[in-house]
Amino acid sequence: MQYAKLGKSGMKVSRLCLGTMNFGPQTDEQEAFRIMDAALDAGVNFFDTANIYGWDENSGLTETIIGRWFKQGGGRREKVVLATKVYGAMSNKLDGPNDEGGLSSYIIRRHLEGSLQRLQTDHIELYQMHHVDRSVSWDELWGAFELAVNQGKIGYVGSSNFAGWDIAVAQQEAKARGFLGLISEQHKYSLTCRLPELEVLPSSLHHGLGVIPWSPLDGGLLGRNALKKIEGSRSGGNAERVEQYKDQLEAFASLCMELGEPQDNVALAWLLANPAVTAPIIGPRTLEQFESALRSLEIVLDESVLKRLDEIFPGPGGEAPKAYAW
Repeated sequence: MQYAKLGKSGMKVSRLCLGTMNFGPQTDEQEAFRIMDAALDAGVNFFDTANIYGWDENSGLTETIIGRWFKQGGGRREKVVLATKVYGAMSNKLDGPNDEGGLSSYIIRRHLEGSLQRLQTDHIELYQMHHVDRSVSWDELWGAFELAVNQGKIGYVGSSNFAGWDIAVAQQEAKARGFLGLISEQHKYSLTCRLPELEVLPSSLHHGLGVIPWSPLDGGLLGRNALKKIEGSRSGGNAERVEQYKDQLEAFASLCMELGEPQDNVALAWLLANPAVTAPIIGPRTLEQFESALRSLEIVLDESVLKRLDEIFPGPGGEAPKAYAW
């Protein structure tokens, strides 16, 4: 396994992050346990979840499953760099208007306590804002997170779905308080979604944030079965998008065949080759999918292959403003 420091922090995480969004809705508890055990065996120490996973009336289910896995002992909790998120409404636990979601100090405090209880732990290494909430001042936000850090309930703060300028403002406000600020940005980024290269990736690099790409396979569109439309695969519901990207996906499949590697692993290897990226989030539904994704760490894409991928899936042209201006 390969490891890297997460942003400007001293905390080392595996270069693949185990995403748990499927645990509960798509993957039963027994299989989830098998995947998490296999992750530790493979050296994957970075687990990502969110308080709302399980969705709707089952919000919190995924954290509950992870908590029961930790409860088995055997050093499981001690070996994991645990990341969860706050922002979304816990729809099955609404007590009033202040529980409808967002990032008020009230919500951060209450939802953090809920996550700790479900996860059966007394601390979370990385507590992430699941979305930007520009209606709340940074004085309130950083005050709430500083308190949680000082209480030992969280180690670091991360963001998700922030714009480049949100990252800049967050870090400026943190610096003014003498606070570390953000160490990571979890963002949608893949061969078919390269807009973050304009602002988010450069801002993250400049301000010391490690980028954690979510949906690295664009919901299965970049998976090995996308063109096959195999029943039961995530790409099965992507028929219109597969048709939209058909020429590109066929060219991608042809390139991957030349490389002797499946499309999903090449897509992950492409992300891993970017210096702004710390760890793509893989979201396996089965143990076999998890084991297959490990191969991406061994794939090295040379400049000629990276150039061909740019030709198949053109990016925005580099960083702003040079991508569109002189």
